[in-house]
Amino acid sequence: MIKQAKISDMITERLETMIVDGTLTAGEKLLPERLLAEKFQVSRPSLREAIQNLSAKGLIERKQGGGTFVTKNLNKAMTDPLMDLVATRPETQFDLLEFRHALEGMAAYYAALRGQESDYEALNDALINLHALTSEQNEAGIEQEAKALTEFYLTMAKASHNMVLLHVMRTMQTMLIDNIQRNLSMLRSGADVEQVIRQQREDIVSAIVKGDPIMARSASHTHLEFIEKTLLEINQRDANVQRRIRRLDVNSEGNN
Repeated sequence: MIKQAKISDMITERLETMIVDGTLTAGEKLLPERLLAEKFQVSRPSLREAIQNLSAKGLIERKQGGGTFVTKNLNKAMTDPLMDLVATRPETQFDLLEFRHALEGMAAYYAALRGQESDYEALNDALINLHALTSEQNEAGIEQEAKALTEFYLTMAKASHNMVLLHVMRTMQTMLIDNIQRNLSMLRSGADVEQVIRQQREDIVSAIVKGDPIMARSASHTHLEFIEKTLLEINQRDANVQRRIRRLDVNSEGNN
């Protein structure tokens, strides 16, 4: 005899899916119990049991008199301590940039293959929000842009409808923001590439909206290859400048 699944377990699974696929985001307040029960067309006791299941797993938290929320520090709870250690080492910045080829290329590919109209709208909104930011030279402006750019990539991952990919990118969110912020700081100080990069991002979204996965993945790779090449050129230029300064210092000391 096949055991019939409990209603509360079915609700638990449905809410878990909504958290994993980003329908419910970290810190988001759930609908009041009555409305949520109506939405799922279940009894309130079954809904309460499902809420308790999720609370026991650390996925949601209740605030006395304030409602029920998806755990605010959900992404922090999923962060690997080793990944935090790797993120703080300067020599890993290009390693992460290389790894982003796989992540973002895959996200672009499957977003073009599986994306829905609502995904395209969200992606365009994220791009508009990103481009609306003032590209200020100060760190505060660059940090804001880095967070918006990471949100753009997460929106693209969500459009891929691959839960594992989305989970990995969410887990790496802090690391991605840090990497992007460092890259932007170098680009702002060392190269006039803003228009090129802006167009490349638009090309990625355009390919996704057209439903062309090969073109979307290629546009993503082109974008990251350009950033990598530009950063390497800036590093090389700075190294040459430092060598020239050292030579000048040596010559100056020899003439004294």
